Amino acid sequence: MASRGRRGGVPAREGEQRHEDRAEQQAPAPQGPVLPPPPPVDYGVFMQGLVQAMQMQAHTQAALQAQLEAQMVLMNGVLQERADVWWASLLRTRFEDGAVDAT
Repeated sequence: MASRGRRGGVPAREGEQRHEDRAEQQAPAPQGPVLPPPPPVDYGVFMQGLVQAMQMQAHTQAALQAQLEAQMVLMNGVLQERADVWWASLLRTRFEDGAVDAT
């Protein structure tokens, strides 16, 4: 009597052991149609397609990076322009109301 899969070293009873052995022997039958084996793979063609996909990804990434940089330059220009307008407005207000002496 072996203690297969039991905890604490307690030996399995005869009925349990026979039930486990039958469960191991009786695998469920495959369901559905049996498919033919897949066709052979031409690894040269596969690798060529993989290289093309990687090149396309690199080009796409470079284009997106260039687009992002262009947008950042544009945003910096817009922000700089807004800051200039704000400072000009602030300085004009401060000088015109006489709060700051320009001399």
